[in-house]
Amino acid sequence: MRLSVIIPAYNEGKRIEKTLNEINAYLSIQDYDYEIIVVSDGSKDNTVDVVWRLSETIPHLRVIENKKNNGKGYVVRQGMLEAVGDYRLFLDADHSTSIDHMERVWPQLEEDYDVVICSRDLEGSVLAVPQPFWRRKLGDAFNLLVQVTSGLWGMWDTQCGFKVFTAASAKRIFSTTTINRWAFDVEVLVLAKQYGFSVKEIPVTWVNSAQSKVNIKGMVQMIVEIAVIRLNMEKKEKAP
Repeated sequence: MRLSVIIPAYNEGKRIEKTLNEINAYLSIQDYDYEIIVVSDGSKDNTVDVVWRLSETIPHLRVIENKKNNGKGYVVRQGMLEAVGDYRLFLDADHSTSIDHMERVWPQLEEDYDVVICSRDLEGSVLAVPQPFWRRKLGDAFNLLVQVTSGLWGMWDTQCGFKVFTAASAKRIFSTTTINRWAFDVEVLVLAKQYGFSVKEIPVTWVNSAQSKVNIKGMVQMIVEIAVIRLNMEKKEKAP
């Protein structure tokens, strides 16, 4: 199995079908084996039913159903550790970063990078539908906070929902993550750095979703989680 695609989903019944059809259209013409894993984070709508129905016509598609909401970080971890691909991608259910970005990722993996992430802040990135002004400013402030507290200097977009890992890096990183919700991306990148995995950022063509679930409350929770990540880093630094 060359590629596993993990899609975290919470109440995505209205848009998951379009996303899965687009992903299937791309993967079905590739010359490698793949799997698509949708991990439902305690969805209360028909997300799981939609995926089950589509699995009858979309090859290699399956769903992992959680009965309660545990957080995006929890279900991405679950999918990454359940996957069997040599390379493991997670992307958002809104498909803001399209699956065909793998064309940009493969050359980086061939250069032996362990983790490849898309970034909206790199030169060459295109924001086809940009975020609202307030979201951009909050994002900039959050990214500055991330760099100061976590040591991810120069990495201005930790939150873009398109990240690819080798099987070895996925197993090592996700078997030790602890953040279950919004700031899990930061923890993943911090751990990648601590474990000595090489990380490559690449430009993205990105379309903002009007149905984005990130809000002010989520940003506050992110800040709390960043503090937890920082404390965990300090504990490891002090450990004998």
